[in-house]
Amino acid sequence: MSSTTKRAIVLVLDSVGIGAMPDAASYNDPPGCNTIANVAKTCGGLNLPSLQQMGLGNIAPIDGVPAIETPTAAFGRMAEKAPGKDTTTGHWEMTGALLQTPLALFPDGFPDDIIQEFVTRTGRDVLGNISASGTQIIAELGEQQRESGKWIVYTSADSVFQIAAHEEVIPLDELYKACEIAREILTPHHVGRVIARPYLGTSGDYTRTANRKDYALNPPAETVLERLQAADVPVYGIGKIANIFNDRGIYHSTKTKDNHQGMEETIAWVQSEKPGFLFVNLVDFDSKFGHRNNPKGYGAALEAFDEQLTTLLPLLKQDDLLMITADHGCDPTVPGTDHSREYVPILTQHSSIQAGTPLGTRSTFADVAQTLATFFALDPMPHGQDFFSTQNRAN
Repeated sequence: MSSTTKRAIVLVLDSVGIGAMPDAASYNDPPGCNTIANVAKTCGGLNLPSLQQMGLGNIAPIDGVPAIETPTAAFGRMAEKAPGKDTTTGHWEMTGALLQTPLALFPDGFPDDIIQEFVTRTGRDVLGNISASGTQIIAELGEQQRESGKWIVYTSADSVFQIAAHEEVIPLDELYKACEIAREILTPHHVGRVIARPYLGTSGDYTRTANRKDYALNPPAETVLERLQAADVPVYGIGKIANIFNDRGIYHSTKTKDNHQGMEETIAWVQSEKPGFLFVNLVDFDSKFGHRNNPKGYGAALEAFDEQLTTLLPLLKQDDLLMITADHGCDPTVPGTDHSREYVPILTQHSSIQAGTPLGTRSTFADVAQTLATFFALDPMPHGQDFFSTQNRAN
C-alpha cells in the first residue's frame, strides 16, 4: 500500500438537503422543499452544537442553529449538475463522474417484457410492480408474499428496481441472486439501482432488515476512487459506499446496520491512524425518516449524529481533511415520500483551508472529488474546483 500518511474523510449525511434548487419543479418536487430547515422548524429547533461551530448555520437559516462569527470550518452549499436527485447520481458526482443522460424512470411500473424475463429467469412470479413506499408495499403485500413465495417488485420516483422478500420464505442468497439477474436485465435499460429489500415479521408487524444490498450501474466515468486506487492510496467505504460503486476503487468495505454504527466505525478508523481515504454514507436520515415522513425522528437522528461528531472532531489531526456533505434531499415535511432536488451543505476543514471561509454556492458536487485529487497530489479531475484555492470560491 501507499506510504503516504495523508488522511481524508468524507461523511455523507444521506438526504440532508438544504434548500430547493431552481429546477426542482421539473423533478416534480412539492414547493418549499428544504430538508434540514423544515425538519428544524417542525422540531422547534435543533441542537447541533458541533455542526453549528463548523458553520452549518452560516449556510442557510436553520432554527436552533444560528450563524456564528468564527466557524471552525469552511462552509457553503453545492448544486448538483447532473440530472437526478438520487443516491447514485449524487455519489457519482461527488467522486467526479457526472451523469450526462438521466437514468430511466418507470413511474407506472416496469414493462411486461422486463417483468416476464425476470420471472422466467428467477422461477418466481411477481407481486406489485408499482411505484410505492417500501414500508407501505410490504405492509400491503407482505402476507401475500409469504403465502405465495412470489417477489414483491416496486419502484419509486428514482431509477430503482426494488425486490422485497421475507427472509424466512426466500433465503437471502436467492434474493441476492435474483437482484444480480435483474441487474443484467436492466443495465441496457439504464436503470440506476437494483435493491434487495429483505424483511422479517408477521402480518401487521413487518420490518425491513439490515440485509439490504444495492446493485448499481457502473459509474459513467473514472472516479477519484479509482485514481486513488491507481496511486496506491487505500479507500475505505463505510455503509453502502461499496454497493454504489460496485466496489470499484474500494480497498476495504464495512457494512453497517445504522448511523450509530457508521459513526462508531468512523471513530475507530480515525483512532487506528490508518492512512488513506474514508468514505462514509449515513443512510438512516433518508431510509428511516425522510422516506417515512418522520421529521421528529429525522431531527433526533441529526442530533445523535452531532453528538458522535463531538467525539470525532478532537481525534482529527491538523493535517487530516474532513468534508461533511449530502447527496440529495428527502424532505419529510412535504407531501410524498420521494427524494427532493436540493442543494447540499458542504463543511470542510484542514490546516490549509482557512477556518470560516465562505465557499458560496458551488456549481457541482464534483468539487469534493477535485479537493481530494488536490489533497492526495493526483492529476486534476475533469470537473470541479477544489476548496483549497481561494480564487476558485463561488460567488
